[in-house]
Amino acid sequence: MRTLSIAAIQTSPVAFDLAATWARFEAQVRKVVELRPHVDLVVVPELLLAAPGPLLADDPGFDERAATTIPGPLTDRLGSLARELGVWLVPGSLVERGDDERLYNTAVAISPEGEVVARYRKLFPWRPYEELTPGRDFTTFEIPGVGRVGLAICFDGSFPEVARQLAWLGAEVIIQPTLTTTRDREMEVVMARANAFANQVFVVNLNGSAPSGVGESVLVDPEGTILQHASDGEEVLFAVLDLDRVSQVREYGTFGLNRPWAQLADQCALVEYPMFGGAKIVAPAWATPME
Repeated sequence: MRTLSIAAIQTSPVAFDLAATWARFEAQVRKVVELRPHVDLVVVPELLLAAPGPLLADDPGFDERAATTIPGPLTDRLGSLARELGVWLVPGSLVERGDDERLYNTAVAISPEGEVVARYRKLFPWRPYEELTPGRDFTTFEIPGVGRVGLAICFDGSFPEVARQLAWLGAEVIIQPTLTTTRDREMEVVMARANAFANQVFVVNLNGSAPSGVGESVLVDPEGTILQHASDGEEVLFAVLDLDRVSQVREYGTFGLNRPWAQLADQCALVEYPMFGGAKIVAPAWATPME
């Protein structure tokens, strides 16, 4: 079996306080590993370590206060923690100061050896409220012996092209750190299920807890079924994801019926897509055509 044991910590920062937020984060990661020593990967919400304040709090210096380079002192600390505990970390997202001096909302994946193995800049910032620079690339990374993981952040989930591209690149799990403070969270849950179903992948959509977010994190399986659904408070979603289930669902169909990737492999050259300038879909190398 190709299993991925995860701990998704639905939590909140200490508003405006980077040092206190780090201390809280580190203690929580240590505790979940103590509770479940078999955990492979720990995830926290979007921008947690940037210590944002509540939705209606004025924080004009947020971006500059939180900005960090990647690699840099913060990723060094994260690497040391991952190496000490022997786990993969997706520590939400960071405010990254790029080589171009622009600021990005960036998720990283850090290996148990303490290395930054993936960096993903949010493609679709929540306009007009989020002023950070959009990224331009899709990102996946491999967990050896387990499978491939894709990264997305919050509002990316509202654009089906993101999940579809990550799955095309081989992702079997999409990790989606989120910080939603508004009552449209229900829509995001719908999209997490739709993206999982349409692409036959697991989706880990982890939101911040009250008071920084409205919670309601979800773990969704490759058939679009919610495996776990959090409340609004602080809690941890522990799960063991069977990535062979992705292969099974793609081969036999969701609920034994629907094989969208196989049908794309058969028909992708037959249709041109006007919104993509008339381009045609290219089937992924791993897709098996319909029998």
